[in-house]
Amino acid sequence: MTEQTPVLRLEGIVKTFPGVRALDDVSFSVMPGEVHALMGENGAGKSTLMKVLGGIHAPDSGQIFIGEEPVVMTSPMQAKASGVVFIHQELSLADELSVAENIFLGELPLKGFGRVDWKKLHADTDAILKTLNVGFDSTKRVGDLSIANQQMVEIGRALTVNPRAVIFDEPTASLTDAEKVVLFDVIADLQSRGVGIVYISHRMEEIFRITDRISVLRDGQYRGTLTTAETDEEEVTQLMIGRKLDLSRNESHHEMGDVALEVRGLSCGALYQDVNFSVRRGEVLGFYGLVGAGRTEIAETIFGLRTPSAGQILLDSQEVHISSPIDALRHGISLVPENRKSQGLVLGMNCRDNMTLPQVDDLTAGPFVSDGAEIAIFDQYRDKLDIRTPGWRQIVGNLSGGNQQKIVIGKWLSMRPEVLIVDEPTRGIDVGSKSEIHNLIRDLAAQGYAVIVISSEMPEVLHVSDRIVAMYSGRVMREFTSEEVTEDNLIQAISGIAAEKVA
Repeated sequence: MTEQTPVLRLEGIVKTFPGVRALDDVSFSVMPGEVHALMGENGAGKSTLMKVLGGIHAPDSGQIFIGEEPVVMTSPMQAKASGVVFIHQELSLADELSVAENIFLGELPLKGFGRVDWKKLHADTDAILKTLNVGFDSTKRVGDLSIANQQMVEIGRALTVNPRAVIFDEPTASLTDAEKVVLFDVIADLQSRGVGIVYISHRMEEIFRITDRISVLRDGQYRGTLTTAETDEEEVTQLMIGRKLDLSRNESHHEMGDVALEVRGLSCGALYQDVNFSVRRGEVLGFYGLVGAGRTEIAETIFGLRTPSAGQILLDSQEVHISSPIDALRHGISLVPENRKSQGLVLGMNCRDNMTLPQVDDLTAGPFVSDGAEIAIFDQYRDKLDIRTPGWRQIVGNLSGGNQQKIVIGKWLSMRPEVLIVDEPTRGIDVGSKSEIHNLIRDLAAQGYAVIVISSEMPEVLHVSDRIVAMYSGRVMREFTSEEVTEDNLIQAISGIAAEKVA
């Protein structure tokens, strides 16, 4: 990389909240045409640093430079006017508006008498969508799009201006593999135009695929910058969390009990067909497959959120009929959902109330909920799961992703299930917290729980599972033990290649 002026530079940024020093003298810069990863555990200060850059938080001290010019960011609109564009992990779209209206929101092209120039609006939007290689047009209502396609609309917003720097915050969290390729092509195009890219992600394979440098924050402090081509995952991880991680495949051995859950010939319309599997007490059964393979829909059926069109569900060899989550809970089945923020938590509610929400009726004393009983449950699972929070009054939305996930797991464990289903257990969680969640899953199996883990990450499913069910297009293609599975045969099974041979 030649000696140039950074397109973006933050110098000595300090930000303190009541009782917490979120950023402590942090400096960070991005060169023209560079993809610079910003990494750190949840709570390390990445989001706070980007909110300072985006004008959401005013720093206590420090400076921001765009090129050689110092700037004071006072709002997201000013950040965008200065050439800094954000692609947020949390979508900020208006569901009732069209794709075109969302992409150019606040910047609609006008003609005489202040009227919207709809022809230009749709033509400009369709040109952006062509670059993104998506399968919908500018007139589509955003609320009718999938989450992955909504993410592509969010990315389209960045292409409406000529940015100097674009910040991508976990941009692939909701994307399929094909959509990731398109995103990486967009990033490469921005690079070729001299745009600086800040790439925030917990996915190591992406970091090592597309970035030039990696800067690491830990506990609100800058810990160093590494050249991507000259480092490896172990060095980055140690810089992030200050210790080595066990990234090996699952080779643990403990006593397994009887079959706790079995499904026979389970089908749900076009979503999945003729699914058969079982899971024993003390076992972790992994489900792996591409987006749309039917894994989540199977879990939702077992938990009573979907009605099967055929097949049986058996618990302890006895057929059961589950028509609602209440039925599932009565039968000892709990589900940790795929999206903890929208499906598993009430973000504005405190930790205790989130954890005890499903059993409020059982904790009432007269007309009131028993505070003592709720606090006892929270304290039990805070200790058991090592949930890091100042106390039960902490608002869940203020916790790191890993601790939020532990609250959801604690909520369902407190129902004392026989079978625990965990869908995407570490989505959006940093590498250190991932390791803790993986260890927790293995510990739960060792305690006698029957655990089903659904994951889109191959290293994760290999690391935690005793057996792996590979799915493709709504069907079980093959089942592997941890001893016989390889990356090659697992990929073959979930991609439909030579399906007749692996079925």
